[in-house]
Amino acid sequence: MEYAPIKELISFSDFEKLDIRVGTIAAVSDVKKSNKLMKLTVDFGDHERSILAGIKQERENPSEIEGKQALFVINLPEQKMAGEISQGMLFDIGYADKLTPCLAMPETPMPNGSRAG
Repeated sequence: MEYAPIKELISFSDFEKLDIRVGTIAAVSDVKKSNKLMKLTVDFGDHERSILAGIKQERENPSEIEGKQALFVINLPEQKMAGEISQGMLFDIGYADKLTPCLAMPETPMPNGSRAG
């Protein structure tokens, strides 16, 4: 792996603006108008969200992540992609380094909606 340079420093108050929470992936469904995107239905305890993730070509069986907990950024503006609305972002590891991505997930089960940071 080629190591990327460290990004420019940010303030702690900038970091605190991110709302990263644990959610359970309740369902994974195809986004027909996209070669990359899958629609994740994610349970955050007090609500569910639809989050689009570019995992269609990264995994032989994208449905294998159903039932797993992962980290999500949930305070991004909604974005329409391939005719679907995404209400956050899957926080995964490896994609930016051209590695096969994996979920960023808690080491032990946590209540849905638990915040990271």
